[in-house]
Amino acid sequence: MDLLPDLWRQEYWLPPGVTWEDLEQLPDSERPRPKDLLIALPLALGFVAVRCVFERFLAPPIARGLGVKNRFQSTAAPSSQLEAFYTHRSKQPTKSELANLMVLCGKTQRQVESWFRVRRNQDRPSQTKKFAEAAWRFFFYLSAFIAGLTSLINKPWFWDQRECWRNYPFQPLERAHFWYYMLELGFYGSLLLRISVDVKRKSAKMFNYGAGWRKTCDSLFVVFAVVFLVTRLVIFPSRIIHTTLLLSMEVFEPFAGYYFFNVLLMVLQALHIFWAGLIIRMVCKFFKGKLEKDERSDEESDAEVEEEDKAKEEKMDQGGDCYWEKSKETLNSKLSVLTNSCVLSNLTYHRSSVANREHKAQ
Repeated sequence: MDLLPDLWRQEYWLPPGVTWEDLEQLPDSERPRPKDLLIALPLALGFVAVRCVFERFLAPPIARGLGVKNRFQSTAAPSSQLEAFYTHRSKQPTKSELANLMVLCGKTQRQVESWFRVRRNQDRPSQTKKFAEAAWRFFFYLSAFIAGLTSLINKPWFWDQRECWRNYPFQPLERAHFWYYMLELGFYGSLLLRISVDVKRKSAKMFNYGAGWRKTCDSLFVVFAVVFLVTRLVIFPSRIIHTTLLLSMEVFEPFAGYYFFNVLLMVLQALHIFWAGLIIRMVCKFFKGKLEKDERSDEESDAEVEEEDKAKEEKMDQGGDCYWEKSKETLNSKLSVLTNSCVLSNLTYHRSSVANREHKAQ
């Protein structure tokens, strides 16, 4: 409390008539304190270490079992000038930079653009890496859900929401709930520590990366849509928001913390409605047989496909002038063969016609 005292003023966080000193009547083991948040830092580092072990040793055999295969990626032709520019300057050069690179390397604009496309594809994460990150989140969220449900299933406030406000704010914090919050905070802290190296698109689509799991993906999508719509549009507003917004007023009068946290819950509910709209649109396309991708995902997949298609189309450009010379020689040889065939055909026809005329004359 000594750090940033204005932030922890009791009228901000506690109901009228309650002070921080009143909460000290609870034992230290049952009373949350601001310094407890520091526990999340070593937990975040621990999650990073566990995640590295999981992605290194556990995820690969699971990926192989599900049929996850990496796509074939062509390699960009060696070029020290282009590689230096790609590494130290930019991965997508502008038109003026393309002109300079053309002069520097002696290549055409299409060859330079093709080189950068192939080089960018080399840096894209593989299917195995995407699967490993999605699997890590899947196993953590599944474990967190089971642990949270186990710690709450036998509590009275899980079934009767008015029990949430009994003796508030003089409520002891159970150790199971304390460590649940700390582990959750540590997990999201670990995501912040690795945000610069993680794959940008974070959709838990483990089965989508494997081969032969299309029906499983479709079934899981239907289950996900039903669970999301019921929990976010029905249970969350009718149980959570109703409890914090209305039932709490039976116990205390509004204060700053009441408005602050309820506004956050309202913003979250607005996001739920927005996401639900996207999911409903996906469900409609799914039953019409027109669903091709997850509309909640970003444009990374489209960019990957476009880059790969363009790279394939211009793959032969990596050979440069050598490829054009070979193609020209091949074309010339075919034209020569065709010309010789035409000449021989004409001679044969001429000889046969002369022979026919001589035969008639005789």
